[in-house]
Amino acid sequence: MANLSGKQAAIVSYRLGTADGVSVAAAQWAAALHRLGMRVRTVAGDGDPDVRVPGLALDATHPPPPRALAAALDDADVVVADNICSLPMNMAAGDAVARYLRGRPAVLRHHDLPWERERYAAVTTWPPDDPAWRHVTVNELARRALAERRGIAATTIYHGFSEERCPQAREPTRAALGVDTRLLLLQPTRAIPRKNVAAGLAVAEALGATFWLTGPAEDGFGEELARLLASARVPVRRRLPGGVGMAAAYAACDAVVLPSSWEGFGLPLIEAALHRRPVVVADFPVAVELRAFGFRWFPVDDPAQLGAWLADPDPALLDHNERVAGENFGIDAVARRLDELLAAEPVLHTAANGSVDVTV
Repeated sequence: MANLSGKQAAIVSYRLGTADGVSVAAAQWAAALHRLGMRVRTVAGDGDPDVRVPGLALDATHPPPPRALAAALDDADVVVADNICSLPMNMAAGDAVARYLRGRPAVLRHHDLPWERERYAAVTTWPPDDPAWRHVTVNELARRALAERRGIAATTIYHGFSEERCPQAREPTRAALGVDTRLLLLQPTRAIPRKNVAAGLAVAEALGATFWLTGPAEDGFGEELARLLASARVPVRRRLPGGVGMAAAYAACDAVVLPSSWEGFGLPLIEAALHRRPVVVADFPVAVELRAFGFRWFPVDDPAQLGAWLADPDPALLDHNERVAGENFGIDAVARRLDELLAAEPVLHTAANGSVDVTV
């Protein structure tokens, strides 16, 4: 085991502290590292991080200067570059982080990789690599592709989830949304092309449900989203009301839809299981990988199956999915895997006195 008590971890990314997938997953790692006795600092250019370095933001026009990165990261025993050296959405920022970390033990976690996005498929130099670094993928599909395409070995660490629930928020949240007895279908994603909002709307229309899309429109999808919602044949709700978090959103809904054509992981699949909500899901590649754990989901192309279940709910399905999620995707499971990663390889930065406390 690695003796991590009192050590300082820093998680750095483009954006942290919001409701996007990377921010949620970074918070999971922060919770797991806390359980291992570490102090954790988040560093990003946007969102609500502990330390803001503007040059790291997705829309930054200049990369962060080395002195800014040094001020935020120099005292860290473990630096986790969380997707900022994975998908080159702001290559200058990612390259600056990679230069800072050269020769320094670090963990690079990859939620997305260039060949998974058409717009970045021509980028062949990412992710960067260094003998001192350890790479982590969030699924086996990405781990195998990283080895085959770049010759980079990685460890898969699936996401881990807390079991925060607030069933008491169901009625107040539905009231805030103006939803009474009608079914409420939650799509807890951003509005970008690969999230397939049109398919989510189609499921809501087939069920006669109110459609609730919580995330913002990004990647130039705003005009198309406005067109889709204007032509919707069911009531639509957007974003989270003030004071409402995702735990309340899951409590308020009757079912969850994740119709994406691609996800690096698919956080709502596990969140819905822990919040005991049925899920309609498309067969994107990682969903197939996760289904192998034993989850029971409904197909996005046959909403009638979910409709029949909602008409006569069987709690055994929810019990089963909750059990699978808890056993395989809890924070404790992530903490164990991180402990194994940090113990198996020397990924702690050498402190000023030259000592690093890692036992194998």
